[in-house]
Amino acid sequence: MFEKFGEMNSYEEINELAENLFNEGDLASLREMAKENGIPEEFADLYISGDIPTICDALIAANGKLDLECEGISPKGIMVDWVEYIRGQCVEHQAIALAVRKKGKSLKGCITELLRWSFKQENQFPIEKDILKAAGVTANRVTLGIPDMGQAKKIIKDYYTGDNQK
Repeated sequence: MFEKFGEMNSYEEINELAENLFNEGDLASLREMAKENGIPEEFADLYISGDIPTICDALIAANGKLDLECEGISPKGIMVDWVEYIRGQCVEHQAIALAVRKKGKSLKGCITELLRWSFKQENQFPIEKDILKAAGVTANRVTLGIPDMGQAKKIIKDYYTGDNQK
C-alpha cells in the first residue's frame, strides 16, 4: 500500500498531486496514484475529462483508504461491523473522514484499540453455564468482552481523532 506515491495525509494532498500530474500530462501516473489511494477509477476518468473539479473529497479519500486497508486484513465478523461503523462516522462527521486519511492512522491500529479494550479484564463478562451447555461449549469458564456500539464509537473516535499513537 502506498508504494509509489507514499501515504497521503489528506484529500487535499491527493488533489494537489492529481492536479500536478494532470498539468504535466502524466495521466498514467494520475490513474496509478488514484488507484494506490483507493480512489475509484470512475473518479479519475471524470477528473481527467473535466467533469469534476477535483479527484476526491474527504469522504472519497477516507473510504478509499479503508477499502485498501480492508484488502490487507480481510475483516470478518464483528470487525466488518466496526469497519461499516467507521464508514458511517465518516459520512456523518467530516472530522472523522479527515482523521481516517491522516498518516499514521490505520484500520489495523483502530481494530487494535478495539481489541485492546475487549481483552482488558474489567471488560470481560462471564457467560452463564446454561448458555455454554446449550451452545455445546465444554469449557468450565468462558468470558466475552466485545464493546457495545456506544463504547466502540468512543474507541474509534478516540483512536482517529486523539493523539493516542502507540
